[in-house]
Amino acid sequence: MQLREFQRRIEEIYYERDSARGLAGTHMWFSEEVGELTRALRRGNDEELAGEFADVLAWLSTLASIAGVDLEAAATEKYAAGCPRCRSAPCACA
Repeated sequence: MQLREFQRRIEEIYYERDSARGLAGTHMWFSEEVGELTRALRRGNDEELAGEFADVLAWLSTLASIAGVDLEAAATEKYAAGCPRCRSAPCACA
C-alpha cells in the first residue's frame, strides 16, 4: 500500500470521528500514541514496536487529512531530492 492509499484508508475508517474531534483534540490522541511508541522502544519488543509504529502513522495520517495535507505529496516535495538543506543522500550537512 502506498502512503496516499494508506491515508485514504485511514480517512475511510476514522475521518468522520476524528474531524469532529478537531485538530487539537486529535493531536492529543496522536501525542498519546507517540508516548506508547516510546514505551515500546524502551521495552524492545519487535511485535509491539511494529504495531505502535503503525498506530503513530495512522494518527499522523488522520491529522494530515484534517489539516488538508496529502502526506505523500508533502513528503515527496520535501525529501525526493535528498536532504532538504544540502540535497544530498546521505545528508552531507555539517
